[in-house]
Amino acid sequence: MLRRPALRPASDHSPGHSPGPARTANLRADLAASLVVFLVALPLCVGVAVASGVPAELGLITGIVGGLLTGLLPGSSLQVSGPAAGLTVLVFAAVQEHGLATLGVITAAAGLLQVAMGVLRLGRLFRAISVSVVQGMLAGIGLVLIAGQLYALADAKAPRSGLGKLIGLPRLVVDVAASPQALTAAAIGAGTIVVLVLWPRLPARVRLVPAPLAAVAAATAATALLDLPVAKVHVAGLAGVIDLPGGAELTALGNLGVLGTVLAFALIASAESLFSAAAVDRLHDGPRTHYDRELVAQGVGNTVCGVLGALPMTAVIVRSAANVQAGGRTKASRVLHGLWLLLFAALFPAALSVIPLAALAGVLVHAGAKLVPTKALLPLWRAHRAEALILVVTAFAIVATNLFEGVLLGLLLSVLKSAWDTSHLQVDVEERGDGTVGVRLTGNATFLRLPRLLDTLEQLPTGRIVHLDVTGLGHLDHACRTALAAWEERHNRMREAAVVRVPAGV
Repeated sequence: MLRRPALRPASDHSPGHSPGPARTANLRADLAASLVVFLVALPLCVGVAVASGVPAELGLITGIVGGLLTGLLPGSSLQVSGPAAGLTVLVFAAVQEHGLATLGVITAAAGLLQVAMGVLRLGRLFRAISVSVVQGMLAGIGLVLIAGQLYALADAKAPRSGLGKLIGLPRLVVDVAASPQALTAAAIGAGTIVVLVLWPRLPARVRLVPAPLAAVAAATAATALLDLPVAKVHVAGLAGVIDLPGGAELTALGNLGVLGTVLAFALIASAESLFSAAAVDRLHDGPRTHYDRELVAQGVGNTVCGVLGALPMTAVIVRSAANVQAGGRTKASRVLHGLWLLLFAALFPAALSVIPLAALAGVLVHAGAKLVPTKALLPLWRAHRAEALILVVTAFAIVATNLFEGVLLGLLLSVLKSAWDTSHLQVDVEERGDGTVGVRLTGNATFLRLPRLLDTLEQLPTGRIVHLDVTGLGHLDHACRTALAAWEERHNRMREAAVVRVPAGV
């Protein structure tokens, strides 16, 4: 259970607290927290970049921008931005389909769209998205990420589609078993996952070292000491990978497929960042997030990342939670973490070249598993089966199709469920003493309840006068109104015909 530290703003002038010592205490806490966040972010920046099919340096650039630029902007005080596992699948598909050069244009355009949404005060609207859709989106991303990284864990090439990755897993097991080099890489990756799983159970003093850093360091040390023949990260330096978009890349925005990817980047990055902000706000007692400003900050960061040709960014709950747990108090902690990333990438890039790719794949498999809400699914099924079904359908739709279409399907199902839940319709039929039938409708009559309504009306005697009372309806949609009018006309014709057939005196 995470403790919620009581944060005191640096400008606190309450009795007994002078501004000078408060600022000094905040700076000490932020400095220590920034080092922890840096150690968590370093392997994740590199791992997300490699999993996205781009040079490792691009992940570092995004982490640097997320710290030095987005970290300074208003919005959320403690959440940390950088390349996220949640966008890995979408970025990989975009690079494969449109090319690495176009990635920068897509990211910059998505960033500008985020800025526009923030200026138009649309940030709070993301809080209205069904939690089941969000969990399903993360679960689908997690499943595709796990499946793809299992191939990287064995130094094998993964199929392009999410469904292809899952279908190809049995074949991967056979291929790994037949290759000593693949077995070695798989052992390195599996060992990394074991360290990550067991790390929280170790003594508190040991856990001062972030789990991803410890796992990757252990895998790197084992690879170097045993001289294992596994693939390693390739690093060329920051200057060599920065690629400013040109006119040829800008013309790609006229492609409908590229525009769809821009929209997907903007919506998913915004949703993930704002949901992360809501989660981080629950971890501390400091200032709350201003959603529209945070959306603008994320958009500015993504625009700059796109201009530099780097990966898109989101706020990342793993780094943000580490920042809170480590005692971060102000924005300085996240800005300093970006500074440490910059210094490390500029001064020690060769240190990354000894990291085995299988170890980074293990980190991302573990991260992907955390995105799948396995513990929450069964309680959700017991309490709200429809919500659980939306979660599962969204997740598997993402695996079977792609992220954008899967989320759209989840949103559609969520809207239909909400419409069904709100369209409660009560139909009361009363036999009256004068031989007529009274039908009273209460609630909301929508097209979703139309089959039941018509079934009830059509079972009424055709030769009787029916008094239909709709004064108790809060809403009567066009479909129901049209159906009631058609039924009334048909019933009146049938009643008149029945009256003509009845013999006189009967």
